[in-house]
Amino acid sequence: MKRILHLISSIQGNKSHSLELGNAIIEKVIEKYPGSTVKEVNLVDLDIPHLSPATLQSLFIPGDKLTAEDKELIQFSNEAVNQLMASDIIVIGAPLYNFTIHTSLKSWIDHITRPGITFGYTKNGPVGMVTGKKVYVAMSSGGIYSEGPGKNNDFVAPYLKAFLGFLGMTDLTVFRAEGLKVPGVMEHAMEKGIASIHID
Repeated sequence: MKRILHLISSIQGNKSHSLELGNAIIEKVIEKYPGSTVKEVNLVDLDIPHLSPATLQSLFIPGDKLTAEDKELIQFSNEAVNQLMASDIIVIGAPLYNFTIHTSLKSWIDHITRPGITFGYTKNGPVGMVTGKKVYVAMSSGGIYSEGPGKNNDFVAPYLKAFLGFLGMTDLTVFRAEGLKVPGVMEHAMEKGIASIHID
């Protein structure tokens, strides 16, 4: 039994390919780990606030010195960190928009990046503190970015691997539904993406 956190960052609603792929990943996880629970969080619907100077300052204030205003500013950050830490498996729906991730997912990442909580500094450099997690990325794209000319313009998979790895989430697998707008490829792109799913 696993605790699954499903993060959605598509603006396509129920027509979302990354959502369909993410749900397929979760189905496979539950097949392997019967009885697993799923916490679904639609980041777009939450309208997550971007980090402001006041919020950033509040993140560094010791808990016993936080004012009511400070606590309100970091409420989402605390909730997001708690959800992350309570999960065994994280499934991230990550459609490629303009070569990168949607701003809602970037805001979530900014809010879970907490010195002393999700990463720390040592004399040998930074160390990720979010360990023991498995991350699956459900990535969708109209073009093909896993290979060929488009590969240099994929700032979704490399970014998520690099930054989540920085936080300690180094066990990350990307599944792609790509070529969704490419004639001759789009007809079977979703089917191919789902067929590629394997759960370690």
